[in-house]
Amino acid sequence: MNNKQRGLQVITIFMILTMLISACTQSLSSVPEATPTLIPAGLFVSPFPSVENPMAMIEEFAKQTAAAQTTIAGGGTPGTPQAITTGTVLSTQTGSETPVPAIGTPGTPTNVINTPTNAVSAAATSVPPGVRPASYTLQEGEHPYCIARRFNVDPDDLLALSGLTSAQANSLSSGTVLKIPQSGAFPGDRSLTSHPATYTVTSGDETLYSVACKYGDIDPNTIASANGISVSANLTAGQTLQIP
Repeated sequence: MNNKQRGLQVITIFMILTMLISACTQSLSSVPEATPTLIPAGLFVSPFPSVENPMAMIEEFAKQTAAAQTTIAGGGTPGTPQAITTGTVLSTQTGSETPVPAIGTPGTPTNVINTPTNAVSAAATSVPPGVRPASYTLQEGEHPYCIARRFNVDPDDLLALSGLTSAQANSLSSGTVLKIPQSGAFPGDRSLTSHPATYTVTSGDETLYSVACKYGDIDPNTIASANGISVSANLTAGQTLQIP
């Protein structure tokens, strides 16, 4: 080995020794202090809540979710869900247990649907023209043949049903009750005088009932309505009536 090689070898050994001495005398640096990371305490944010039965928590949450969806579908306002867990969450900063806040019970939906009740009251209506009553009470100035024309029934059937004879027909007083047949028809023309027309009252003894009998097939109530008066109104001589 020549001098040059010896010199390189010495330099190499010197450098190695220098590095070893430096490593032995260097002070240890302190481990940097770790910044604690807090786990948020609250519903759905803690990854590992401490519960005794996790499966029970999942089933309870599923039931409350289905109930809330049913309430919304029915138009209601879902209440606050029930508490799913009463466990605790560990804080990495202090190691203390942070209780999970309890959630309130579900509220009652506020928009209750009331089934409206539409009560329809039937208004009283008069008997339509052509309808035959079961019976009729004679008024002043009326007689059975007049009633037979008005209700389009056979006068003989009317008298027989009422237990009367033809001889009694013209002598009946007002207040007599006649039984009206529900079948048959008047034999002949029911109208005695053509109308519409104008009628002039001849005396104060006339009534709308007696005037209606002069025309045969018209109802006294119809005459009263056409003249804007009551069917029992008192008539005076010279009074003009419109006959429909």
